[in-house]
Amino acid sequence: MGASPTAQRLAVRRHLKRLNKPAVHTIQSPDGDTIDCVHVSHQPAFDHPFLKNHTIQMRPTFHPEGLNFESEARKNSDQRESSMTQLWHLNGRCPENTIPIRRTKKEDLLRASSVKRYGRKKHGRRIPRPSSADPEPINENGHQHAIAYVEGDKYYGARATINVWNPKIQQPNEFSLSQLWILGGSFGEDLNSIEAGWQVSPDLYGDNNTRLFTYWTSDAYQATGCYNLLCSGFIQVSSEIAMGASIFPVSSYHGSQFDISILVWKDPKLGNWWMQFGNDYVLGYWPAFLFSYLADSASMIEWGGEVVNSEPDGQHTATQMGSGHFPEEDRRRVQQSEGPRGMGAFTEQSNCYDVQNGNNDDWGSFFYYGGPGKGDNCP
Repeated sequence: MGASPTAQRLAVRRHLKRLNKPAVHTIQSPDGDTIDCVHVSHQPAFDHPFLKNHTIQMRPTFHPEGLNFESEARKNSDQRESSMTQLWHLNGRCPENTIPIRRTKKEDLLRASSVKRYGRKKHGRRIPRPSSADPEPINENGHQHAIAYVEGDKYYGARATINVWNPKIQQPNEFSLSQLWILGGSFGEDLNSIEAGWQVSPDLYGDNNTRLFTYWTSDAYQATGCYNLLCSGFIQVSSEIAMGASIFPVSSYHGSQFDISILVWKDPKLGNWWMQFGNDYVLGYWPAFLFSYLADSASMIEWGGEVVNSEPDGQHTATQMGSGHFPEEDRRRVQQSEGPRGMGAFTEQSNCYDVQNGNNDDWGSFFYYGGPGKGDNCP
């Protein structure tokens, strides 16, 4: 038996009140979003019982040395543009000591399977397990990946420079994303994950825009964690960048290329995991207490793409990954990301989405990934 319409209306209203904090200033974005500038101390994180008396760490005690995203290769490349921004910036900025939060609408909640599940990934193992001796079924939970990865050490941070595309999504309940995963624990019920990148998700956002996102969980997507600021957890300090807001501009296959840079690292003094977007925006941090394994270190880092294949009409989805082209088609214009030496590569169905590693003096280690989904070789 489902909840009565009255009970559902009440639950929706209550949840919207919890998510949409009182705003100091409001900005209407050209894409239809409303961005609320909320005082930094009133953000959703502080609804968490463990954060009631938390002193906000306004800046990290440590920043990884020598990690500057403006590599010489990119400075010298006429294929790169550095004017990445968010669409709402065209209509204003948030004042100091506030953070921009994308306002959640009633329609957003009603698209979710339940108010409680809004902003959360569906439970189930959806992290690719490239080194598993017992490979997963090809389409477990309908999630497919094309990734590069490193494992076998303790990791205290990762970075990604990722081309930004606007892949086509076939069904509203599907998504396409490009991200990095910082993982700790086994791939069982205790998995810890910190994730950041861009995604196109009609279900979550109500449109097909390419948007900046983060995610975290400390129990394999069961009861903890969420996208962006849709639950208590991530503490934002930046007044410039809104989680879940549209990224603008995006790359075109035969035209200009645009990328975003993401850096996530562990503060050695306080143990919090920090995130930086581009060269200038230190966004905020995931407090160490949210995690078990990641309270110490990560045991695996993954970079790459993920799509949901809901197999419409019993066939593979035509939802694209990255540019929607295979790596071998045109290396300059497929989804590309930089990575460390010693990377492995993994994909469940290389005839639908593929990944290829590369190495050169300008970029060091990098890889290409992407694909069109359904096609002659991917029925």
